[in-house]
Amino acid sequence: MAQNSTFPELLRDQIRVGLTTAHQYLAAAVYFDAQDLPELAGQTYARSTASHGHSMRMVQYLLDRDAPITIGGLDEVRSEFDSPRAAISFLLERQRVTTGQLTALVAAARDSNDFLGEQFMQWFLAEQVDDVAGLTTLLNVLDRQDNLFDVEEFIRRELRGTVRVDTTAPRMAGAT
Repeated sequence: MAQNSTFPELLRDQIRVGLTTAHQYLAAAVYFDAQDLPELAGQTYARSTASHGHSMRMVQYLLDRDAPITIGGLDEVRSEFDSPRAAISFLLERQRVTTGQLTALVAAARDSNDFLGEQFMQWFLAEQVDDVAGLTTLLNVLDRQDNLFDVEEFIRRELRGTVRVDTTAPRMAGAT
């Protein structure tokens, strides 16, 4: 992200990044499904939906602020991986990059005295902590287990059903 960009410009960029991330999670989910790893696929399908929702929250924010917005193309998406571990490692690294981008967004809002923008972004930073922690857990489990069946069992036992309804989340564009 450019250093001298305004908060709304950076937010518009982040919408593209978020939609690309959603598509990247979708590609990883299809990879896991093709490998007959339904629990890993389920985790990444859910993250795809969540990433799309994050972008739609940003769209709604810009609409609410009467800021210009257009939806353009996506960045490149990777659909092939050497292993399930490589896929999760790749997704984790993307989330770490996203954390830096969102931190830069908060800084841009603060630097321009856009306190509404800064407050809006706090929810996304908290989500990033959860996203990075969840992928780190998956990577740690993949590193400890030689058998992917055991990884799938761990996810089924420990991670399934961890989706929660967040009543503090900003509203999504198109949501009723």
